[in-house]
Amino acid sequence: MSRQLNQSQQKLAEKLTILNERGIGMVARLYNIKKACQDPKSKPPFLSEKALEACVKKIVHKFPQTDMNNDHGQLNAVDHRKGDIMKVLSIYYLTFRDILDYKDHVAELMVIIDACNVRFDITTNFDLTKCYLDLVCIYISLMIMLARVEDRKAMLGLYNQAYHLSNHKVEPNFHRLGKLIVDFEQPTRKLLEEFTPHTKCLSSALFSLEKIYPRRNLGAEQWRAQEMLSIITKPAVMLNPAQSDTMRCEYFSLDAMERWIILGFMVCPNLLNQPRAVHLWKPALQGGYCITLFRDEILTFHKYIEVFFDSIKGYNKKAAEVKECSIHALQNAPEVHRERRKYLRMALRELVTILSDQPGLLGPKALYVFMALSFTKDEILWLVRHSEYRPPRSKVKINTDDLVDENLPELLFLVEELRSLVKKYNQVFQRYYLQYLRGYDAIVLNNIVKSLTVCPEDESVILTSFVNTMESLSVKQIEEGEIFDFRGFRLDWFRLQAYTSVSKATLMLTDNQDLGRTMNSIVFHTMMVDHLDELLLETSDLSVFCHFGRFFEKSFEQGLKDFSQIRYTIAYPLICSHFIDCTHDLCPEERYHIGERSVSVTNLFLDEMAKSVKNVVTKICSEQCTLSDQLLPKNAAIVLVIDLQKKNAIKELNKKLKNVQSPRKPGLESFRKTREDVTEIDELHTQLTELCFAINYSSSITVWDHVFSPREYLIQHLESRFSKALVGMMMYNPDTKEIAKPSELLLSVKTYMGVLQSIENQVHIDITRVFNSVLLQQTQQQDAHGEKTITLNYTNWYLETLLRRVTAGQICYSPYQKAFVSLAPDPQLPFNAEEYTDITELRALAELLGAYGMKFLRESLMWHIASQIGELKKLVVENHDVLQQLRTSFDQPEKMTELFQQLKYVDNLMTRLNIIGVILAFKCLTQEALADVLGIRVPFLNNSVIDFREHVPDGSSMIVNELASSVGLSVNVDPALVRALQSEKSIDPDQDYNYSCLLIVFIALSLRTLAKSEQTVYNSVLDAHPNNSHCLAKAINTIAASLFVIHNKNDTEERLQEFLALASSSLLRLSQETDKVSMKGRESVYLLLDQIVQESPYLTQDLLESCFPYALLRHAYHAVIQHE
Repeated sequence: MSRQLNQSQQKLAEKLTILNERGIGMVARLYNIKKACQDPKSKPPFLSEKALEACVKKIVHKFPQTDMNNDHGQLNAVDHRKGDIMKVLSIYYLTFRDILDYKDHVAELMVIIDACNVRFDITTNFDLTKCYLDLVCIYISLMIMLARVEDRKAMLGLYNQAYHLSNHKVEPNFHRLGKLIVDFEQPTRKLLEEFTPHTKCLSSALFSLEKIYPRRNLGAEQWRAQEMLSIITKPAVMLNPAQSDTMRCEYFSLDAMERWIILGFMVCPNLLNQPRAVHLWKPALQGGYCITLFRDEILTFHKYIEVFFDSIKGYNKKAAEVKECSIHALQNAPEVHRERRKYLRMALRELVTILSDQPGLLGPKALYVFMALSFTKDEILWLVRHSEYRPPRSKVKINTDDLVDENLPELLFLVEELRSLVKKYNQVFQRYYLQYLRGYDAIVLNNIVKSLTVCPEDESVILTSFVNTMESLSVKQIEEGEIFDFRGFRLDWFRLQAYTSVSKATLMLTDNQDLGRTMNSIVFHTMMVDHLDELLLETSDLSVFCHFGRFFEKSFEQGLKDFSQIRYTIAYPLICSHFIDCTHDLCPEERYHIGERSVSVTNLFLDEMAKSVKNVVTKICSEQCTLSDQLLPKNAAIVLVIDLQKKNAIKELNKKLKNVQSPRKPGLESFRKTREDVTEIDELHTQLTELCFAINYSSSITVWDHVFSPREYLIQHLESRFSKALVGMMMYNPDTKEIAKPSELLLSVKTYMGVLQSIENQVHIDITRVFNSVLLQQTQQQDAHGEKTITLNYTNWYLETLLRRVTAGQICYSPYQKAFVSLAPDPQLPFNAEEYTDITELRALAELLGAYGMKFLRESLMWHIASQIGELKKLVVENHDVLQQLRTSFDQPEKMTELFQQLKYVDNLMTRLNIIGVILAFKCLTQEALADVLGIRVPFLNNSVIDFREHVPDGSSMIVNELASSVGLSVNVDPALVRALQSEKSIDPDQDYNYSCLLIVFIALSLRTLAKSEQTVYNSVLDAHPNNSHCLAKAINTIAASLFVIHNKNDTEERLQEFLALASSSLLRLSQETDKVSMKGRESVYLLLDQIVQESPYLTQDLLESCFPYALLRHAYHAVIQHE
């Protein structure tokens, strides 16, 4: 006599919970094994090695037999590597062994459920029915996936063989495992055999869905007629709580129900002879052509079931019905789901708008929120799998356009926004439902319990505990920050469902449906208090996109191209935070890979969004720069010339010129006839606005403990783009030596900055930070990426291109115009020097380069001067003895003349001295420009430096000079030149001092040679000498000051007095010469002597008068003016 089962001791609730959780873990492990075997990189190496190839083939051929003989030494390779084989394949073998154990536990539980004759009803014992059907589907999916693992026989057989060689016996579980693998070669047949004894319980669970599934499986038109998910259609009841007799079924996944129906009836086909089953079976088959087994593992069920039914005797008619459903699904399902998505977009948009404005409605309308999320999730999952897995080959034409949803980004965004509202206002849910549980549910449940005619003691204790728990709740618990936990409450209800659903229970739940439905509603209310995150995971988890990466990324790219969807693309990086939710505790190894995948995809999306903003900003800036260029004076000149020609044409009656059209004037693009005419710039601004909305939507996105800031991505790309644009707008061509004028570049930069600054109106970023970072980098030689900057390019261009042309004699420095002026057109230099060196251009240059950039320019100039001074000292060395005699014989004219004839490289000396003077003249212009700019930009700081220099006790100190030079003030001794001279190869200080003194003598005696050149003749219009000999004044004073400061002898004034005496004596002898060649520039050279004294802080006019008659200077000025 068999012992009667005690239902309360079977622990059905606990077993179902554990086996479902473990089943998902087993499917995940099997899924990873399948993916690993498909990938050559992760596939176990032993399965593809040539040395083991013959052995593996033999193992697979004889599987599951184990009596292998070592024919031809085939097992030697396995024997040599048996340790490695067991180590690598053990994780795979143990997974299959765990699947075998899981199968045994499921079979045992199924038998117990049958023996207890459990009555399932989704509307009353929701948890029990759901867990039972989940267990059935997980088991079926596991067995189908087991048959899909390609190398299962090779892995198990090879591991067993290695185990046998190591332990001299077969692995204990191998025979059962082998039978499992062989039995499930055709999984449907074995599943049919296994589930036939369980048909009664499975049918009761499936048939209970007829109360729910038809109501859930409605089209968009029926939803619209019922005003589904709308909370504003009936304003009078807007504040009333959303109620339903089947509360927990309302938001349950339709996708899961269809999977239950299809897989359930597939393994119990005899049920399809009942009309009740057909009413569930056909709509499920017509809803699509594939269902999800696990993640991206799909079952194209029509053909699969059709082949299975054809193999069963008497089911040919059912196979034909499946084929008809397949045709119907291909023709109609895509359109049905397209209309559902369209309706859901409208419904979610309404919910988000209203609940964002009135979050208090989240309490009473919580059911609508989770229904909307669940419905949307089902439609998204349907679209994803049907888009990725195209329909099987069929004569039926399917509209593939319905499988592509251009508005998917908006739907995903609305889901994310609704999720964020739930998380943000979680206390609204807690307060509302805590009061609901205490003030309503407790009373209703207490009345139901009292009205029960029969209630055993155990059940009575549980029900009473429910009432007591709800009555003890208080809002103060929320205010005190108490953490609620109703998991025990819900588990007790699950247990009670199991106790009251068996056939011989005293209190039958199916006979007391009010109790079941009330408790299901109460469980939902408790979830609103402590289970919100898990409920969100159930109804809106989109981690499936982790495994449909191609579809996910393609949808994102399409969203960026569609103006109407751009603002919603931020949903994609937000969804990446879902990826980690698909991991399972039984597969800890996949957590890292999925986490890395989520981080990399988030990074990709945010980077692409920032790039899109950067590209749009670049186009807008280019357009704005073009418009700004139209306002340049050079463009205005063209308009003025054409207008002048027209006026002359009217007078001269010249019809040809009269009909010449004027160029389009700036600003005409702003006059619009109608707003319907959308220009390219309008589209760009629209695109920018949409992209900025997406970037600004979330300040941070947390993905797998990584925090991403979309705005930081934008800032980085804007910095990079701005930096490249600055250099690009210079239009520097090293081959042709062409470069943009500083004023034009400054205008373009300001225009660019204006566009970038407008972004602050749409995104909460500090664009000033971008400007400071980029512009500060541009003041250095290289930016943060090692690229050349505008400072380096302009410095090289002025030094290597412009100033080299000046020394070639085609350009002259004009003190009057304060610019370098081109004397004659130069075909090798396609510009005029004054266009780049006048005060406007140099001020623009100073504004672009800033104080740091101008300091680099000044130091570069000084390094060139230092190198020239080094060459001058070499000339002194060559003439050392002669110069030494000249220095001591200045009172002997005949000897001086004789010795001067012995000097070598005089022309070389004057050329290098001229180069130094030209560089110094340019340096003075740049310093004046810098001082003007800083006086406007930082007047208080600039005035403080001026005041400091004027009142410091030692006004000639290097520190003060350095400070003054940095703001563009003129100094007697340039510290940059002093540093450059000191860095040269050191020699004996006394000898170097002697060379410096002789250099001054050499220069003083060589000035007279300038009189022989026609280019020395003074030009009063330019206030200059065409050969730039007037720049020698700056050169002589600067060289003397710098050289003698280095030696710290404080004799600069004495050395310049010596220079003045020698130069005056030498120039006075010019008046005694009768050679006309020597007379060409005599008067102009006299003027040079006056300029040297005027430039020098050490020499005075009185001193000059004592050496050189002022009457001679006055005559010289008169002569050059009269000559001109």
